[in-house]
Amino acid sequence: MPQIPLHYVDLRTFCYATEDEKRVEEALRTFLPDGDDEPFEIERAESEGHYGDRILVLSARVENADDVRYVLSRLADLESFDDLIDELDERVTENTELFLRLDKQAAFQDDVRLGDGITFRGKVEAYPAKKERAVENAKDVLERLREQG
Repeated sequence: MPQIPLHYVDLRTFCYATEDEKRVEEALRTFLPDGDDEPFEIERAESEGHYGDRILVLSARVENADDVRYVLSRLADLESFDDLIDELDERVTENTELFLRLDKQAAFQDDVRLGDGITFRGKVEAYPAKKERAVENAKDVLERLREQG
């Protein structure tokens, strides 16, 4: 895939008090490339739930083109990949951002499914910066991924 029409991809998940932090991190890493010397950096921020319980926010920003390719290649494993392409008009915002929600439990088992738990937000290149152009670019890259898979 010669050109990636995404400026970056943000991945984010929450680790609740009842969850194992290492397992939640492992689920997030399902979508992150392996580092050569060290693992891809994941930022951690502590927050507090409604009842005072601890919530850990794990997030990563992927900006390097090869790394973004890796994240997208993981999306190609979706069973509902064709549905994803058909839904792009609803999944791309006026700010040219592509949003997906991925199943955290499935990701822990190295499976890629749409669901709850991990938020994917990709900034789609679009010149001019219009939703219609961003949808076209996102569709183009996803269709190329499907052809390669």
